[in-house]
Amino acid sequence: MMNRRTAGALLVAALPVLLLSGCAKQQRTVSADSASLSPSVAAVRVARCDLAGSITLTGEFVPFQEVDVMAKVAGYIRAINVDVGDRVHRGQILATLEIPEMEDEITRAHAAIEQADAEAVRAGDEVNRTESARQMAHLSLTRIQNVAQHEPGLVPQQEVDEVRARDVEAEAQVAAAKSNAAAARQRIQVVQADQARLKTMRNYQTITAPFDGVVTKRYANTGAMIQAGIASQSQAMPVVRVSQNGLLRLILPVPESAAAKIAIGREVSVRVPSLNRTFSGRVARYTDELQLSTRTMDTEVDVPNPSLTLIPGMYAEVDLELEARKDVLAAPPDAIDGTGANTRVFKIDPQGVIHIVPVQIGLETARQVELREGVNEGDLVVAGRRAGLTEGEKVRPVTAAFVNSERSN
Repeated sequence: MMNRRTAGALLVAALPVLLLSGCAKQQRTVSADSASLSPSVAAVRVARCDLAGSITLTGEFVPFQEVDVMAKVAGYIRAINVDVGDRVHRGQILATLEIPEMEDEITRAHAAIEQADAEAVRAGDEVNRTESARQMAHLSLTRIQNVAQHEPGLVPQQEVDEVRARDVEAEAQVAAAKSNAAAARQRIQVVQADQARLKTMRNYQTITAPFDGVVTKRYANTGAMIQAGIASQSQAMPVVRVSQNGLLRLILPVPESAAAKIAIGREVSVRVPSLNRTFSGRVARYTDELQLSTRTMDTEVDVPNPSLTLIPGMYAEVDLELEARKDVLAAPPDAIDGTGANTRVFKIDPQGVIHIVPVQIGLETARQVELREGVNEGDLVVAGRRAGLTEGEKVRPVTAAFVNSERSN
């Protein structure tokens, strides 16, 4: 009888414990089910990085300098020392002309100088003679005037006048002789200048390279008659064409939207698909004028080519940097929802609750977008699909790595 009562009492006492235990298990099951019902979303953390906005442009290499080398004087080619593909240096002799009449003209100019010298000597002697005659005439005039002054009436006045006239004539002869001497000296200078001109023209018999480069075309051969290329409308044939290929120009057509952001001196990487190589270049100059037909501005990138690996005419690609931002908050483009004034992100708080936050964006690149306002470093935001997500909704974030491929530290 006591055993039955004791067992009943124990059963009654244990019943609440069993009920509470069953409620706790049911509550845990409900919580687990609720957690399993929260949608999982991909998320990334807002991080700091360096951004650079760029535009990819294609251009064509051209020589830094290229010129058809002409002859200054007409003549026959006596020797041509280079051929297509030869590397030449500034001042190197490319060809030599033969001008037979040139030496005759120089000889004649030398003879003219000697003749002018002789005339100058003769003019100097004439000056000395006329000065002596003038001194004698002046001395005679002085003497006869003294006699006429001390002994009036002794010397007729007519004789005094004749002596005075001879003195004036002597002075005029001296002046004429000096003028002739000056003209003779000027004549010497003229013929000397003519001789110097002929010698200068003789120097043009040797045709030299105007700069370091490569001979890309040869127009003439030994014995060919070359006309003087001294007029813009001349039909004279060049001797060779020289291109400066050690430094090339890469001409890029920059669109109107990016023209104002070009910066001189910026280093760029130049990709040459035909060679499957990348070379270094520098933005050197731009026209500062848009072409009306294409609405683009020609911008030149200087690319060193010391080994002549690059050939003018090749195409190349350049990622031209337009603007840059240092150490800014950024997130991938798929974390940004909307555009303009309605731009926002879906931020996830530590409890997994979504908050739709408006943001202000800045520089946009292919991989990242600058976030100027609305978020802080380390904030977790939804990346990718956001359809159906609402303010205050609880989610399970699956954090993805934020690949910061543009940071340049």
